[in-house]
Amino acid sequence: MPSRTPTALWAQQFTRSSASKTSLQDQIRQMLVAAILDGQLQPDVALPSSRELADQLGVARNTVVLSYQMLVDEGYLISRERSGHFVNPEMLRGSPDLGATRAAARAEGQPIADETAGRPLWRQRIAHPPSNQRNIVKPANWQHYEFPFIYGQFDQSLFPTNDWRECCMKALSVMEIRNWAPDLIERDDESLIQQIRTRVLPRRGVFAMPDEIVITIGCQQALYLIADLLCDEDTTVGFENPGYPDARNIFENRNARLLPLEVDENGIAPEALDDTLACCDYVYVTPSHQCPTTATMPLERRRALLECAKKHDFVIVEDDYESENTFSGTPHPALKSLDTADRVIYVGSLSKTFAPGLRLGYVVGPRELIRELRALRRLMVRHPVGYVQRAFATFLALGHHDALLRRLAHAYRERAQALMAALDAHLPQARYVPITGGASSWVEGPAWLDAERLAADAQAVGVVIEPGNVFFMNDDAQARRCFRMGFSAIAPEKIEPGVRALAQCVQAQQRMG
Repeated sequence: MPSRTPTALWAQQFTRSSASKTSLQDQIRQMLVAAILDGQLQPDVALPSSRELADQLGVARNTVVLSYQMLVDEGYLISRERSGHFVNPEMLRGSPDLGATRAAARAEGQPIADETAGRPLWRQRIAHPPSNQRNIVKPANWQHYEFPFIYGQFDQSLFPTNDWRECCMKALSVMEIRNWAPDLIERDDESLIQQIRTRVLPRRGVFAMPDEIVITIGCQQALYLIADLLCDEDTTVGFENPGYPDARNIFENRNARLLPLEVDENGIAPEALDDTLACCDYVYVTPSHQCPTTATMPLERRRALLECAKKHDFVIVEDDYESENTFSGTPHPALKSLDTADRVIYVGSLSKTFAPGLRLGYVVGPRELIRELRALRRLMVRHPVGYVQRAFATFLALGHHDALLRRLAHAYRERAQALMAALDAHLPQARYVPITGGASSWVEGPAWLDAERLAADAQAVGVVIEPGNVFFMNDDAQARRCFRMGFSAIAPEKIEPGVRALAQCVQAQQRMG
């Protein structure tokens, strides 16, 4: 008669949580799989009977029966008639765990060799550690704060759960699976490309053929691909100041030389920056909704920038990341829509307004450039997840995306008005750019304000804001007094009390000096 594992073992390991969204059956399976893969079970020891384990865990017997059966189907367990369930020995084969070997040696008093000897010195091998770059820092648990004025996060109450679930289910149909399940290698989902070129781009005045579009894992990967393909230590990039830190870090990571392009209430001024632009190979801009000031570049400046590009032979990288978030419902024409000389590489996002975690973006450019971007992308990730591409194509085709944009425009307009009213009432000494779209406000405090210190003090009372110095190429007095307040993830009724709490922190800083 084979011995059995004591049921008390499972009572200790099984943590039943009423708050968990995982079914009891799945929780039991996870517990058993962990025990098998961690080596806690031996092949010759039978697991408790379904009745014994159910009694010990306080669950229905059928729940345990189904859990056992699924693990048999998946190969983790073997069912032996009249003997019970046993661990499949195939699951226990492999190399011994190095940590366990060392632990056993220590327990037996055996000498252990110097564990640092012979190891690589990684600090010397990594020439330019990306972790040393200045990045936007946001608390991982931002949802636990009462007043999250954080940018780039979504509000669950605005997420189109039923619409997205419908599209995901359609993508899981037998007929659709054969379209996205194979390795696409360098290709993208044809239906998504079609939706972008017929439904998304025309709203921005941009028209492109399928071979002039490539899908990316968000705007971030799009910018990385462009920089990796086009930049090296001999490349000069004109960059908005203040500007998007991650884009700045990407270009610097490719050893490009960055020249600051100062920003005013209308973005960069090409005529005033002519001498600087003449030195550039590429110019990175966010004309529709400047990051982080939210300024919109007027039409005359856009045309002047394009003329300057032809005059000085540089290429423009247009990051149109937030163009869809306009309160009027009509996006501004993209810089790319005015381009007649193929001097604009257009970068857009599909998921920024929808769900940032989906990570879907795209690049529009000359077909010879797109061909090379596809080849480069293949070396990194082959292609973005085919299933997500197909589901989002359906989301666009069924009109859900357009409907979502209308809902977001209404919700964000309401929140923007509440934020501006609260800033006027509680922080009259601060200046902000009037909010006409997007999901954030750029605020410049009085000369004595230290925004980093303010952010820390505010966080202690449940208010999350983003210090602005990281957006500037140099940490000067102006950089230290600026901060950004997002409103996409905060409930409307929380905006006024949140600004009031922030104002109290500002007043406390002024008193303390």
